[in-house]
Amino acid sequence: MRISGINIPKEKKIEISLRYVFGIGPTLAKKVLQSAKIDGGIRTKDLTNEQQDIIRSIVEKTYKIEGDLRREIQSNVKAMKDIKCFRGIRHMKHLPVRGQRTKTNSRTVRGNVRKTAVSGKKPAGLKT
Repeated sequence: MRISGINIPKEKKIEISLRYVFGIGPTLAKKVLQSAKIDGGIRTKDLTNEQQDIIRSIVEKTYKIEGDLRREIQSNVKAMKDIKCFRGIRHMKHLPVRGQRTKTNSRTVRGNVRKTAVSGKKPAGLKT
């Protein structure tokens, strides 16, 4: 089954496999299945073609997913950078945006950079 160009796993439950689409999380997957009147515990491979078409139409027509959502997020970040708001400046400097500490634990947004030297290490050229 494909939704907006994404292959959805066949062996998982439909409620879980819908989450492979960017922009669909646990809550939205449940809403889609409730509006389609499909049980979330059924496997993706066991869906009929009609059920697949119903899910596909609900997701693609009512929600912003994949490319459109990515473009919107990028344009929002670009707008924050252009007006130089606090969050935009944090994006420009590649620092955490949402108030996290930076003395430690900001490796994800900065990349896994370890710039501190190991204390107590002897130089390689000296005899021990």
